[in-house]
Amino acid sequence: MDTEAQPTERDRSSRPSDSEETSDTEGPGERSRFALVSRIAEWLPGGRISLTLLVCMVFLLLLNTFVLRPFQIPSGSMESGLRIGDRVLVNKLAYRFGAEPRRGDVVVFDGTGYFGDADYIKRVVGVGGDHVVCCDKEGRIQVNGRSVDESTFLYPGDSPSTVRFDIVVPDGTLFVLGDHRSESSDSRDRLGSPGGGMIPVEDVIGRADWIVWPTAHWTRLHRPDAYARVPAAEEGAHG
Repeated sequence: MDTEAQPTERDRSSRPSDSEETSDTEGPGERSRFALVSRIAEWLPGGRISLTLLVCMVFLLLLNTFVLRPFQIPSGSMESGLRIGDRVLVNKLAYRFGAEPRRGDVVVFDGTGYFGDADYIKRVVGVGGDHVVCCDKEGRIQVNGRSVDESTFLYPGDSPSTVRFDIVVPDGTLFVLGDHRSESSDSRDRLGSPGGGMIPVEDVIGRADWIVWPTAHWTRLHRPDAYARVPAAEEGAHG
């Protein structure tokens, strides 16, 4: 006779199932999280509404600090594309993972110490190593020996520059100009000052990617094709 103990129906039914074990394991944790949220909501004036607003504020703060930042256009130096009072979204991640500002980008930078104690918005015309000259026989700016047609974004009636210059942009810096050249204080005005009017790349806050206000002016800011054929600095030096 087989004397091995056989499980009875009572034994089998008393053994907890996998789902019950999982439920017993996860249940208290989930309940404790809900209880924590409820306690925080009870502690805050306004309850869950205040808690929701607080979470949204923290999210927006993190977004503004690390990802996107609104910037209001303070002057007419970037007209006619960017008008006084327009609000743009600045992409703060554009140059944070090995990417560098490129010719034609519209950038926002901290001008403390060389432009003024404020943030500025200008267009990148030259990057580190570039040879930038004003002007060719047709009055156009040259970068690395290539004349640049800026007519698609230059303010109507403005010349590329009334200030003559012939400079090489130091590595790690940018040569920037406003699109409304006759109304823009930019790298040209500081060629004889410390730093030579160049913007350190490390002081660039980000790239302006969108006009978001007013809604009638909502648009994506694209890098113009004007600089697409400009050779690299090394090539331009031999070309």
